[in-house]
Amino acid sequence: MQVKREDLSDARFGGNKWRKLKYNLARARELNKDTLLTFGGAWSNHIYATAAAGDRFGFHTIGVIRGEENRPLSPTLQYARDKGMQLVYVDRKNYRDKTSVEFIEKLHQRFGDFYLLPEGGSNQLARKGCAEIISEIHDAFDLVTVACGTGATLAGMIKALNDSQQAAGFAVLKGADFLVEDVAGMLAEDGCRDRTNWHVETGYHFGGYAKTTPGLFDFIRRFKSDFSIELDAVYTGKMFCGLFDLIQKGVFERGTRIIAVHSGGLQGNAGFPELGFD
Repeated sequence: MQVKREDLSDARFGGNKWRKLKYNLARARELNKDTLLTFGGAWSNHIYATAAAGDRFGFHTIGVIRGEENRPLSPTLQYARDKGMQLVYVDRKNYRDKTSVEFIEKLHQRFGDFYLLPEGGSNQLARKGCAEIISEIHDAFDLVTVACGTGATLAGMIKALNDSQQAAGFAVLKGADFLVEDVAGMLAEDGCRDRTNWHVETGYHFGGYAKTTPGLFDFIRRFKSDFSIELDAVYTGKMFCGLFDLIQKGVFERGTRIIAVHSGGLQGNAGFPELGFD
């Protein structure tokens, strides 16, 4: 098994989060938009990354946050606010309507013109960026794995596979069977409806989103000790723990060449030369 270190791309923007933002930021510039508006919870990596990107590249940012304001702010929201993001709180009932035309129109009436980023940053441009993860893997492989929240990173990666390669997404949410339909829908939207070389593992959520167990934390500690790679308990820890469990159970044929994508952004600061934003 080999590890694709997306976590080394940039500590602030966060691995696959930058992949999702890359072409969206370019499109916002093309449209002469100076404000980014997006959605997320109090611990959203996407909110964190969008605030960092806005500060870095000169965009105003607005975060529509699920739930009531709580003090003290979570470290995520405190960081976002420190980077200039305007935080707007929406109760959970109304938050469910965040994709409706009426909801978005009210936001435009309140905040004027903005570039809309969906929750998790997951759209076609985001998937275009995530497809580049595969193009940067130069070693031969049979299976690539990644942690799944919305499934957009997985869908983007599937698009770039050849017919002999497989992809597995490890769901970090409880009851995430819906991801199969969601990912299939993304692939259909991207003209890849016939892709069947992928699946979603739903048995390694450890209780649900942002839920953990002592066993998961023990695995994360041992992984860092053994490989000097830091994992988080929300996404990458669950994926690697699940993958190691499947390997130990003999689920994969002997000799299967596996690439595990570390999608986090815990360390490193390589910059963003591709779009010339500097």
